Amino acid sequence: MLQNKSILASATELAANCKVRILNESDDYRRARTALLAEEIELRRHIERVAELRRALPTGGGVKDYQFVGETGPVDFAGLFGDKQTLVIYTYMYGPQRERPCPMCTSLLSAWDGEARDMMQKIALAVVARSPIERLTAFKQQRGWRDLRLYSDPSGDFSRDYHAVGADGSDDAGLHVFTRRDGTIRHFWSAEMDFGTADPGQDPRGAPDLMPMWTVFDCTPEGRDPHWYPKLDYGR
Repeated sequence: MLQNKSILASATELAANCKVRILNESDDYRRARTALLAEEIELRRHIERVAELRRALPTGGGVKDYQFVGETGPVDFAGLFGDKQTLVIYTYMYGPQRERPCPMCTSLLSAWDGEARDMMQKIALAVVARSPIERLTAFKQQRGWRDLRLYSDPSGDFSRDYHAVGADGSDDAGLHVFTRRDGTIRHFWSAEMDFGTADPGQDPRGAPDLMPMWTVFDCTPEGRDPHWYPKLDYGR
């Protein structure tokens, strides 16, 4: 059931009830901060409402029996689930035509590696790319990833079907969720925000943002720099 907002106190009321005060703050700061807090409460509620709407989606489409190569050998699509009923797949922009992987994808996956063991207590998590598995595992070792599970899509069938390959053969990133209920595997949800859905002056990111780095930047006075891009390394 979707959240019944009529039973919730107003965000303004909740913000006014907050007892947190910061050392040496001015009255002007407190007034502005309390108004911002009300907006943050509304944002939290909207995030939850969107998540509820996502969970209420109708049954998704069926899924082919794709074949992958993992770090321990060949595996079919059902094998990606392991003993879990929900599978999250990130399509990694590291196809065989690329000299090095996408820095943005790599930044995101580096953050996820620290959470992967926790996430995999509840769901199956897989990272799929079109490069050979040997190339993927070599970079995994170079990057110091421990818990992410990488899979090669040697035929490219999954990548093409789920919009990870552009018309010119380039890579595209993606997040996809699949379910296995009563032995039947179906698509549940995919991130669909692209360049056509972006607001002026912003990158075509999804919401909520999957990258902790950007969330932290959003809390700073500088905010996000639309002209800055993470690198694979920064030297020493």
